[in-house]
Amino acid sequence: MNVTSLAKQVLAALSATTALGLAAPAVQAQEKVLNLYSARHYQTDEALYANFTKATGIRINRVDTDDAALLQRLKTEGSASPADMILLVDAARLWRAEADGLFSPVKSAVLDQRIPAQLRGKDSGDGSQWFGFSTRARVIVYSKADVKAENVDTYEKLADPVNKGRFCSRSGSHPYNLSLFGAYLEHLGDAKAEAWLKGIVANQARDPKGGDTDQIKAVASGECGVALTNTYYVARLMRSNNPDDRKVMEQVGVIFPNQKTWGAHVNVAGGAVARHARNRDAAVKFLEYLASDEAQRYFADGNNEYPAVSGVKTANPALTALGSFKQELIPISVVGQNSAKVQQILDRVGFK
Repeated sequence: MNVTSLAKQVLAALSATTALGLAAPAVQAQEKVLNLYSARHYQTDEALYANFTKATGIRINRVDTDDAALLQRLKTEGSASPADMILLVDAARLWRAEADGLFSPVKSAVLDQRIPAQLRGKDSGDGSQWFGFSTRARVIVYSKADVKAENVDTYEKLADPVNKGRFCSRSGSHPYNLSLFGAYLEHLGDAKAEAWLKGIVANQARDPKGGDTDQIKAVASGECGVALTNTYYVARLMRSNNPDDRKVMEQVGVIFPNQKTWGAHVNVAGGAVARHARNRDAAVKFLEYLASDEAQRYFADGNNEYPAVSGVKTANPALTALGSFKQELIPISVVGQNSAKVQQILDRVGFK
């Protein structure tokens, strides 16, 4: 073998060794990731993500947007979507995504043991489509000065003529209201639900506008006598450092409705594995982490939501002050499924 040939072989061997030496660390350093599409916009959730990464080594890449935009993006991306997991707020939205085939079912002993059956999506035998991880009750707030608590202690009484000209609300078509109305329909049937909603429209103090916090403040100002709101908006004002917010809460009473019947309506924030998830194992691990005591306390203490897992203790003073309550037990998935029918009723009775 001549020198030139030998040199070429040595150079080739060195090149191969170098290539392998570079490739091996690249493979070893391949990072574990979770691509998360989230409709939750709460700064306190940052601790959830950071602690999950610290515990598992799985880095979270996040897309934050509102529910409607998130679902449309998933539909547009189709099988090319990089999403591994989806976080949504409200039963109606979770059901809509489930119906559109955007989720992949999950069978997990951890999730089945910790998340109550009524807070999970449909299970066709291969696992639940989604899981609720935090809850919020849809409560009634009323003016202590102008309204008697016994006149607004059930959802039914919102339609009673005694409350004519007193009721304020955000849009009837907002998912928070669609879910409540869907639950009411499930309890009492189509005809009674329609009559009830017609009575609520007759009792409106003004056209629906604003969000839940706006309704609470409208009651405190005297613009309205009674309104609906989710509990975490109440707790947020109770915990506020702004004296005006605390003054608002001094002027309004809070009622968990229907405590002598089926209980207060409860809605969820939930998560699911995306249909085309490429990092499915990481997504399931994150779902299971969200059901842990640590994560459940973050939901409660950080964002004033109730834990979905029973027995988790919270240090949130507002939730403690609001006290325990009886909640309805109908499946949240059924509530969401009723939303389309509810919208048709709202159109008929003129609930904007």
